[in-house]
Amino acid sequence: MSEILVVGGGFAGVWAAAAAQRLVGDREVSVTLVAPGPDLVIRPRLYQAEPERMRVPLDRVLGPIGVRRVAATVDAVDAAQGRVRAVGSDGRDFELTYDRMILATGSRLVRPNFPGAELMHDVDTLPAATALDAHLHRLPAGPGACTAVVVGAGFTGLEIATELVTRMRAVAGDRRVRVVLVEQAEVVGPELGPGPRPHIEAVLAKLGVEQRLSVRVTAVDVDGVTLSDGSHVPAATVVWTAGVQAGPLTTALPGSRDHLGRLAVDAYLRVPAAPAVYAAGDTAATPDATDTRVLPCCQHALQLGRYAGHNAAADLLGRAPVPFVAEPYVTCLDLGATDAVFTTGWERRVVATGAAAKERKRNVNERFIYPPVDDPDELLRQADYRFSVRQLART
Repeated sequence: MSEILVVGGGFAGVWAAAAAQRLVGDREVSVTLVAPGPDLVIRPRLYQAEPERMRVPLDRVLGPIGVRRVAATVDAVDAAQGRVRAVGSDGRDFELTYDRMILATGSRLVRPNFPGAELMHDVDTLPAATALDAHLHRLPAGPGACTAVVVGAGFTGLEIATELVTRMRAVAGDRRVRVVLVEQAEVVGPELGPGPRPHIEAVLAKLGVEQRLSVRVTAVDVDGVTLSDGSHVPAATVVWTAGVQAGPLTTALPGSRDHLGRLAVDAYLRVPAAPAVYAAGDTAATPDATDTRVLPCCQHALQLGRYAGHNAAADLLGRAPVPFVAEPYVTCLDLGATDAVFTTGWERRVVATGAAAKERKRNVNERFIYPPVDDPDELLRQADYRFSVRQLART
């Protein structure tokens, strides 16, 4: 029996496995997903309260369509021999072989190395987000007790900073809550461009989020953070959000990588230097063309997973692959309890703000990015590479 191996249990991995299974059907091809945990973590929601709720059991998503799950972490790839080395939940090493592999191990936050960096929280993983949530429910007394410093005013930084206003007020009692957003660039949301910035700045002002721009954090201690201008901000909570890098398993494969460590792939998401391997999600750097370039984000992970799974299975079955074409790019940025901003295109043209954008963000976070559970027919319908999340919006 031929084997398609999907490494990674995030959005790209789940949809790659489902798409591959959809195409192979009842043929003599096995689809196996390897992931260390039993759940798909809804990572885009980890800035919200109660992050432990943000997960879906993989066995209730993929089990009904016949995808086998192996609880393990892959730590080495032998592309020449078509095998990987994995460490199981019991700590034992073992090997898995493949005829086609899809690497979908995602990205991880790049941690700084300045003094006290280990004292900072983040919302990159479920354990980290859960630790922050627990920390917020036991805020200490003293100077800076109800002050949070968020480092990085990009997409994640803006979402956690605006959300922290509500989250901290819920536990602070009659104490004043202070949220400080630190960004080394001269503006907030530097990569978001000028389109949505006026609305973002207006919401930050309304919520009382302070901005410290053109400065960096140089050290963290138990009392707060020291900035590059020499100032010290007393704070009991510091959250780091600046920078991501593709998972380290990408270095186990031959081929070129971009500045984020993502593997260069061809139009079919195949790794040219390892033709039995496909990459999806935050591990894939697609050709630099207007209709194919992607960002390390949920929106593109969903699409890349479907294409990679389909093409890996098509390759194995002797069918023609399908070139990847990204759906029109959109941005939906959460801005606290009642606001958001929705943009379209790479120029990020603003089409909705306030309540309308917030409703769309809720639909994205709570509905559109969740895979069907215990529903094999619907899962396989959505696993088609031609499926668009816009179809969900119309149902």
